Amino acid sequence: MAGKGALRSLGAQKPFSSLDGPHRMQGFHCSTCGQFHQDLPMCLGSPAPAAWFAIPEQEREERCLLSSDQCVIDDTHYFLMGRLEIPVHGSDEPFVWLSWVSVSEANFKRASELWRTPGRESEPPYFVWLQSALPYSGGTLSLHGSLLTQPIGSRPLIVLEASDHPLYLEQSRGITRARVQEIVEAALHGRRG
Repeated sequence: MAGKGALRSLGAQKPFSSLDGPHRMQGFHCSTCGQFHQDLPMCLGSPAPAAWFAIPEQEREERCLLSSDQCVIDDTHYFLMGRLEIPVHGSDEPFVWLSWVSVSEANFKRASELWRTPGRESEPPYFVWLQSALPYSGGTLSLHGSLLTQPIGSRPLIVLEASDHPLYLEQSRGITRARVQEIVEAALHGRRG
Protein backbone atom coordinates (compact mmCIF):
# COMPACT_ATOMS: atom_id res chain seq x y z
CA MET A 1 0.00 0.00 0.00
CA ALA A 2 1.32 3.39 -0.92
CA GLY A 3 0.50 5.09 2.37
CA LYS A 4 -2.36 7.08 3.79
CA GLY A 5 -2.01 9.90 1.26
CA ALA A 6 -2.65 7.51 -1.65
CA LEU A 7 -5.81 6.06 -0.13
CA ARG A 8 -9.22 7.55 0.35
CA SER A 9 -12.27 6.95 2.47
CA LEU A 10 -15.42 6.22 0.51
CA GLY A 11 -17.80 7.68 3.08
CA ALA A 12 -21.38 6.36 2.97
CA GLN A 13 -21.70 3.98 0.03
CA LYS A 14 -24.26 1.55 -1.31
CA PRO A 15 -23.09 -1.98 -0.53
CA PHE A 16 -23.31 -3.04 -4.21
CA SER A 17 -22.91 -1.07 -7.38
CA SER A 18 -22.66 -2.00 -11.02
CA LEU A 19 -19.79 -1.07 -13.25
CA ASP A 20 -20.17 0.97 -16.38
CA GLY A 21 -18.54 -0.11 -19.58
CA PRO A 22 -18.40 -3.42 -21.41
CA HIS A 23 -19.53 -5.53 -18.46
CA ARG A 24 -23.23 -5.50 -19.42
CA MET A 25 -25.74 -7.63 -21.32
CA GLN A 26 -28.95 -6.59 -23.05
CA GLY A 27 -31.62 -5.11 -20.77
CA PHE A 28 -34.30 -6.85 -18.71
CA HIS A 29 -37.74 -6.37 -17.20
CA CYS A 30 -37.23 -6.31 -13.41
CA SER A 31 -39.60 -8.61 -11.54
CA THR A 32 -38.87 -6.71 -8.31
CA CYS A 33 -39.56 -3.08 -9.26
CA GLY A 34 -41.51 -3.71 -12.49
CA GLN A 35 -39.31 -1.39 -14.57
CA PHE A 36 -37.33 -2.15 -17.71
CA HIS A 37 -33.58 -1.69 -17.13
CA GLN A 38 -31.57 -0.94 -20.26
CA ASP A 39 -28.61 -3.10 -19.27
CA LEU A 40 -28.01 -6.25 -17.27
CA PRO A 41 -24.77 -5.64 -15.33
CA MET A 42 -22.33 -8.53 -15.59
CA CYS A 43 -20.14 -7.17 -12.81
CA LEU A 44 -21.24 -6.07 -9.35
CA GLY A 45 -19.17 -5.24 -6.33
CA SER A 46 -18.84 -3.53 -3.02
CA PRO A 47 -16.59 -0.49 -2.57
CA ALA A 48 -15.24 -1.83 0.75
CA PRO A 49 -15.02 -5.03 2.79
CA ALA A 50 -17.91 -5.85 5.14
CA ALA A 51 -15.73 -5.01 8.16
CA TRP A 52 -15.31 -1.44 6.88
CA PHE A 53 -19.10 -0.94 6.84
CA ALA A 54 -19.27 -2.19 10.45
CA ILE A 55 -17.06 0.68 11.65
CA PRO A 56 -18.96 3.85 12.59
CA GLU A 57 -18.63 6.36 9.76
CA GLN A 58 -17.04 8.99 12.03
CA GLU A 59 -14.23 6.52 12.96
CA ARG A 60 -13.35 5.28 9.45
CA GLU A 61 -10.85 7.98 8.54
CA GLU A 62 -8.88 7.35 11.74
CA ARG A 63 -9.03 3.54 11.70
CA CYS A 64 -9.07 2.60 8.00
CA LEU A 65 -6.95 2.96 4.91
CA LEU A 66 -9.00 2.23 1.80
CA SER A 67 -8.25 2.28 -1.91
CA SER A 68 -10.11 0.66 -4.78
CA ASP A 69 -8.07 -2.55 -4.36
CA GLN A 70 -6.67 -2.61 -0.82
CA CYS A 71 -7.90 -1.96 2.70
CA VAL A 72 -6.28 -2.01 6.15
CA ILE A 73 -8.36 -1.70 9.31
CA ASP A 74 -6.80 -0.91 12.71
CA ASP A 75 -3.36 -1.91 11.34
CA THR A 76 -4.32 -5.55 11.99
CA HIS A 77 -6.89 -6.57 9.34
CA TYR A 78 -5.80 -6.75 5.69
CA PHE A 79 -8.03 -6.98 2.63
CA LEU A 80 -7.61 -7.19 -1.13
CA MET A 81 -10.19 -6.82 -3.91
CA GLY A 82 -10.54 -9.71 -6.32
CA ARG A 83 -12.76 -11.07 -9.08
CA LEU A 84 -15.03 -13.99 -8.24
CA GLU A 85 -16.05 -15.17 -11.71
CA ILE A 86 -19.14 -17.26 -12.37
CA PRO A 87 -19.44 -18.83 -15.85
CA VAL A 88 -22.66 -17.95 -17.71
CA HIS A 89 -24.05 -20.73 -19.90
CA GLY A 90 -24.12 -19.68 -23.56
CA SER A 91 -21.85 -16.67 -23.00
CA ASP A 92 -18.11 -16.11 -23.31
CA GLU A 93 -18.34 -13.48 -20.59
CA PRO A 94 -18.64 -14.55 -16.94
CA PHE A 95 -20.73 -12.81 -14.31
CA VAL A 96 -18.29 -11.21 -11.86
CA TRP A 97 -18.58 -10.35 -8.20
CA LEU A 98 -15.87 -7.82 -7.34
CA SER A 99 -15.29 -9.12 -3.84
CA TRP A 100 -13.06 -8.37 -0.89
CA VAL A 101 -11.03 -11.07 0.80
CA SER A 102 -9.02 -11.01 4.00
CA VAL A 103 -5.40 -12.08 3.76
CA SER A 104 -2.58 -12.47 6.23
CA GLU A 105 -0.34 -9.49 6.88
CA ALA A 106 2.55 -11.33 5.17
CA ASN A 107 0.48 -12.02 2.02
CA PHE A 108 -0.82 -8.46 1.99
CA LYS A 109 2.73 -7.11 2.12
CA ARG A 110 3.87 -9.58 -0.56
CA ALA A 111 0.98 -8.60 -2.87
CA SER A 112 1.83 -4.94 -2.32
CA GLU A 113 5.52 -5.56 -3.13
CA LEU A 114 4.55 -7.28 -6.39
CA TRP A 115 1.81 -4.79 -7.36
CA ARG A 116 3.71 -3.46 -10.40
CA THR A 117 6.09 -6.37 -10.94
CA PRO A 118 5.97 -8.20 -14.29
CA GLY A 119 5.50 -11.94 -13.82
CA ARG A 120 3.62 -11.53 -10.55
CA GLU A 121 1.04 -14.04 -11.80
CA SER A 122 3.53 -16.83 -11.02
CA GLU A 123 3.05 -16.07 -7.30
CA PRO A 124 1.55 -19.04 -5.39
CA PRO A 125 -2.14 -18.63 -4.43
CA TYR A 126 -2.94 -16.93 -1.13
CA PHE A 127 -5.37 -18.51 1.33
CA VAL A 128 -8.28 -16.10 1.84
CA TRP A 129 -11.59 -15.60 3.61
CA LEU A 130 -14.34 -13.91 1.59
CA GLN A 131 -15.22 -10.56 3.19
CA SER A 132 -18.02 -9.32 0.96
CA ALA A 133 -21.59 -9.91 2.11
CA LEU A 134 -23.07 -11.10 -1.16
CA PRO A 135 -26.83 -11.72 -1.46
CA TYR A 136 -26.87 -15.50 -1.03
CA SER A 137 -28.78 -17.59 1.48
CA GLY A 138 -26.47 -18.82 4.21
CA GLY A 139 -24.30 -15.69 3.94
CA THR A 140 -20.94 -15.43 2.24
CA LEU A 141 -18.69 -13.90 4.89
CA SER A 142 -15.70 -16.09 5.74
CA LEU A 143 -16.11 -18.62 2.93
CA HIS A 144 -12.63 -20.10 2.33
CA GLY A 145 -10.82 -19.78 -0.93
CA SER A 146 -7.67 -18.92 -2.82
CA LEU A 147 -6.57 -15.67 -4.39
CA LEU A 148 -4.70 -16.10 -7.68
CA THR A 149 -2.55 -13.13 -8.68
CA GLN A 150 -3.00 -12.04 -12.30
CA PRO A 151 -0.81 -10.03 -14.70
CA ILE A 152 -0.31 -6.33 -14.02
CA GLY A 153 -3.52 -4.41 -14.68
CA SER A 154 -5.84 -7.30 -13.78
CA ARG A 155 -7.40 -7.92 -10.41
CA PRO A 156 -6.64 -11.28 -8.79
CA LEU A 157 -9.09 -14.16 -9.19
CA ILE A 158 -10.95 -15.63 -6.22
CA VAL A 159 -11.56 -19.37 -6.33
CA LEU A 160 -13.75 -20.70 -3.54
CA GLU A 161 -12.91 -23.89 -1.69
CA ALA A 162 -15.23 -26.80 -2.53
CA SER A 163 -18.40 -26.81 -0.41
CA ASP A 164 -22.16 -27.11 -0.71
CA HIS A 165 -22.59 -23.32 -0.50
CA PRO A 166 -24.72 -21.90 -3.35
CA LEU A 167 -21.99 -19.44 -4.38
CA TYR A 168 -19.40 -22.21 -4.71
CA LEU A 169 -21.87 -24.34 -6.69
CA GLU A 170 -22.54 -21.48 -9.08
CA GLN A 171 -18.83 -20.76 -9.51
CA SER A 172 -18.09 -24.41 -10.27
CA ARG A 173 -21.17 -25.25 -12.40
CA GLY A 174 -22.06 -21.95 -14.03
CA ILE A 175 -25.40 -20.14 -14.23
CA THR A 176 -28.00 -19.07 -16.81
CA ARG A 177 -28.72 -15.53 -17.98
CA ALA A 178 -31.99 -15.76 -16.02
CA ARG A 179 -29.97 -16.46 -12.87
CA VAL A 180 -27.77 -13.43 -13.61
CA GLN A 181 -30.96 -11.35 -13.67
CA GLU A 182 -32.05 -12.85 -10.31
CA ILE A 183 -28.66 -12.00 -8.79
CA VAL A 184 -28.75 -8.44 -10.13
CA GLU A 185 -32.29 -7.88 -8.84
CA ALA A 186 -31.34 -9.28 -5.42
CA ALA A 187 -28.22 -7.11 -5.20
CA LEU A 188 -29.89 -3.92 -6.43
CA HIS A 189 -33.05 -4.32 -4.35
CA GLY A 190 -31.53 -5.68 -1.14
CA ARG A 191 -32.84 -9.26 -1.29
CA ARG A 192 -31.07 -12.57 -0.80
CA GLY A 193 -30.31 -14.48 -4.02
